[in-house]
Amino acid sequence: MCEQEAFTEPLCELIKLFGLPFQKRKSSDEANYSVEVSQSITHLAYLMSLESSQVRIQICKSVVNFFNTELPGKLLSGYQPTSPNYKIRMAEIGGLAEILVLSLKLVENQLTEKLWVLKALQHLSTSEESCEQMVHVQGASRLCLCLNGADPSGQLLFRSSDILWNLLEKASKEEVVYQLRSLECVHALKEAFLELVFGFRHCDHQLRNDLLVIATLLAESPAVPLIESGFAKILIVLATCTEVKLHNPLVKGFKLTYSYEDFEMKKLLFNIIAVLSKDPSAAQLLNESHVIPALLYYVKQNQRSGFPNWSAAQYEELQLHALAVLASVAPLLVDKYLSCHANTLLLAFLEWCMSQDTFFGGGNSFHGKGGRGTKIAQMRYSLRVLRSVVALYDDAVTNNLCDQGAISQLLDILKYAADKYKEKESIALLDIQADILFILSVLCEDDNDRKELFSCEGIGMLVSYLKMDPRKLCSDTGHNCLILSALDCLWSCVIGCFLAEESFIEKQGVFLLLDLLAIKDNNMCHIILGILVEFSDNPKTVLHMSIWKGKRGRTAANVLIQLWRQEEQDLGVKRDQYGKIVDTKRPLITSFQRQQKVIPLPASCPSFSINEVAESIRAKIYLLFCKLGFQNLPGLSAKDVATLAIIQHFIDFKIGEVWSEISAEIKEEFRPVTSDERTLKLISEVSEYTGRMVLGLQIEALERQHHQEIQEEKEIYKELQATQIKKEMINKSWKNFLAQTSNYEALKKAKMHQKTLIEASRSKAKIHDAPENSTDIPKLHTTVAPGRCVTVEGLCQEGLLANRDHACKMSSVCRAFRDYQKR
Repeated sequence: MCEQEAFTEPLCELIKLFGLPFQKRKSSDEANYSVEVSQSITHLAYLMSLESSQVRIQICKSVVNFFNTELPGKLLSGYQPTSPNYKIRMAEIGGLAEILVLSLKLVENQLTEKLWVLKALQHLSTSEESCEQMVHVQGASRLCLCLNGADPSGQLLFRSSDILWNLLEKASKEEVVYQLRSLECVHALKEAFLELVFGFRHCDHQLRNDLLVIATLLAESPAVPLIESGFAKILIVLATCTEVKLHNPLVKGFKLTYSYEDFEMKKLLFNIIAVLSKDPSAAQLLNESHVIPALLYYVKQNQRSGFPNWSAAQYEELQLHALAVLASVAPLLVDKYLSCHANTLLLAFLEWCMSQDTFFGGGNSFHGKGGRGTKIAQMRYSLRVLRSVVALYDDAVTNNLCDQGAISQLLDILKYAADKYKEKESIALLDIQADILFILSVLCEDDNDRKELFSCEGIGMLVSYLKMDPRKLCSDTGHNCLILSALDCLWSCVIGCFLAEESFIEKQGVFLLLDLLAIKDNNMCHIILGILVEFSDNPKTVLHMSIWKGKRGRTAANVLIQLWRQEEQDLGVKRDQYGKIVDTKRPLITSFQRQQKVIPLPASCPSFSINEVAESIRAKIYLLFCKLGFQNLPGLSAKDVATLAIIQHFIDFKIGEVWSEISAEIKEEFRPVTSDERTLKLISEVSEYTGRMVLGLQIEALERQHHQEIQEEKEIYKELQATQIKKEMINKSWKNFLAQTSNYEALKKAKMHQKTLIEASRSKAKIHDAPENSTDIPKLHTTVAPGRCVTVEGLCQEGLLANRDHACKMSSVCRAFRDYQKR
């Protein structure tokens, strides 16, 4: 032993060299000697196995000096310092952190050595790779067990918790939580937390909150025995003890100091209640700890009578946080929720949110986002609580709300939020409107009296939502969720009530639904078609659908057929380029069904063909056409008519498809008897015949359209040909006219042709003693044909017209007309 002590001092001097800055001669030395350096650091760590406190402490000191990035004051001649992180990288390669974690067991009973090892690990835990090495050797559980060691200075608890924090941040969080899930580790964490809760120092409060965050992360895993260890009960009691006065020995001596650390602890305790509410096994514990009354304490006007030392901003943040937690806890404790008259408190609180109160929210916290200067945040989270309990579809909850006039009040809030949103758009107001629409949907579902009450003011609001700008539906601001909530509300609050339906149709609601359907949004098509199917029992709905016109003159039939084709394309149904049937045996089969193998199913389990009716929109489109009719539909092309033929026989094809599945399942299990086989074959042939018949109708419609297009093309060609001939005649006439003005022979020829035409136009019957009327104008010296004004002598009822005065009068009139034309 004395001999070993003789070597201790020189060994420590050698170990000190590792803590000094490394130097290199060449830049490549770092890479060239990396193996030797990393191995030497590994061997340095192995010296922790020596039973010498002085050596162990010196090793830890040298490791801590690895992180000292100051340059050495004096360098050897010809040498330069290595890069600042070189030794840290070498320590990572050498697995230093892993060896130091394993050495914790060697120094378990030596406080000073343990503190130095933890200090070294604390520095190493700033590296992700070192953290992974620690976790690889169960470092999380080893460090957690160090939390409660006897240490008057508190360094043991501080350093262990800090390393755990780094492991959770830089290593695999799932693996760290897995290592901490043992009952022993949870007990250690609980004891450390309780020791700090009753501490009075500022550092104790900070460390307490750090452990509380770690406990929250553990609570997210159901496998962690937080409830079994009693830790969860302590946390819940601490969270509620200031709101609900309970004489519980667990909190004896606990007192809030209203410091910033206590405020953070309060929020962390609320948060851990929300995390525990996700675990059904915690319901009884939450109920026994009076969580609901404690959270409802904040459902009131913003007064600080119970918390004189919280600032207004802090109280508002706690209030909003409590409402958010209540939305998670209330569905788990419905009976307790109702017994505390929570609905009454929330409705009264919502009324205050709409009032012209002088309170203005700060909007500084996470939950207060979008509520600065208003009470929008309080309204948002109160409605979220109502939504969470209403979503249970519990009659006791809905009846309790309706008995207090919730429907009328919610409609008022909805109008208030919509008006505020027009003034200034915000995500919070969109959430409020969507939540109210959902709550109204649940309250009015299957109750005509409530639907009639809703229809007084609610239908006008729904119509305004359906008029929303389609461009907003493609944005990421939440309008898509809002319109879907409005459609769901329309289905639940209007359909089934005659008065509500009539009011909606009168306000052009069917037109608005078709406008939305024409957008062809996949998220909305299913629900819109379902609503139209429900409405189609009303004759006015069919009339409105028949007269609706969309953009570019599209009709309702045209939109439905396009949706059918798009659905078949998405499902992989085989069609040719003209929309004709390709597989006449199974015209409706999808690509998934073609790949699906024959799987015999019990009678209680519907086959894929049956499920497809509910999941696809094709059945809804077929039902709408059954109301609209399949004949004389305007605005359809030949391709549309071909698709319509498939839609018309949808039910026939679907029956054949189901029989095909039945036949395949029967043949998979056993061989049918002759009569059954003959029947199955006959059914298959009938289905195939229907497919061929529809294919023939499609071909006929396409050929008819093709023939019509050819006829229209011929008519257009004839019109073009006639126009071209007319142009050529005009051009030819103009050329002849020009020739007469410049060519005397052409003029003579035209004159002769004119005379010939005049003679041909004379009557063949001879009149006795009739004078000869010349068509020539005497003393005419023009190069063109004479004008329209000539002197004509002819017969009248009195005899020969020889009145020259009358002729002169006519000539003067013609001259006056010519003079007018010249002017």
